[in-house]
Amino acid sequence: DDWLALKPQEPSPSQCCGSGCKPCIYDVYEKELAQWERAKAKQDKNLLMEKKEQSNNSELNPDTFTAFSISSVEQLTEDTYQYKFELPGNSSLRLSLGQHIVLRGVVNGLEVQRAYTPISPGNAEGYFDVLMKHGELLMLASGTGLAPMLPILQSITDDEEDETFVTLVGCFRTFDRIYLKPLLQDLARYWNIRIFYVLSQETSLETLPWSYRENTYVGRLSEDLMKTIISSCRRKPFVLICGSAAFNEDMSRYLKAAGVEENSCFVF
Repeated sequence: DDWLALKPQEPSPSQCCGSGCKPCIYDVYEKELAQWERAKAKQDKNLLMEKKEQSNNSELNPDTFTAFSISSVEQLTEDTYQYKFELPGNSSLRLSLGQHIVLRGVVNGLEVQRAYTPISPGNAEGYFDVLMKHGELLMLASGTGLAPMLPILQSITDDEEDETFVTLVGCFRTFDRIYLKPLLQDLARYWNIRIFYVLSQETSLETLPWSYRENTYVGRLSEDLMKTIISSCRRKPFVLICGSAAFNEDMSRYLKAAGVEENSCFVF
């Protein structure tokens, strides 16, 4: 059981950016899996801690990831941020002109990697800067109001360069009334997509499959729940609303109470 807990987890297809990165997240997985298998065969967990020696000038190794600390984050525009990473001493990345690096991290519990070209000078010492754009969408759908949200969601997941964070809140009467469950579950596996369900006529989560319980609420989408969802977003989102006239009116009122301006909402 101890060894199984230490076994590397195979990436899902949504974790690969498809840009031909070297190493790809699958390359890293295969290397870590081979290292785990060697350590298990010899029953020596210390072998899992093996690391390649890093050169003094901090040149990156194309076969492995290196940990760096973020020293600052500066918001440049409404959805664009500049991240400054520390390098040890006065070392530099020593990248060629236009060469990109691959950053790996954990977002919403999912390991993600993306390719970026640093914006700092090639000879910058002790740091490097990366520009990231983080848009945020909140989708509020009631019943068949889910329909116009799906093409938007799929256009985001189909574009490997689109880093928009999306929170979809689907409101249905009961669990059985949720439309397109397999499609929604597939979309929720993407690193930048969160999906919540609000079931107005269910009284308990205990009757739901375990995989739905963590992201499902029973009762109606209230003003308090709206504030909770808004506060869980990384920034004030642009909101899309689609449902009955009464639903749309209620959502607009709740959003206003949560501090979301009218010009940040679109009602289908």
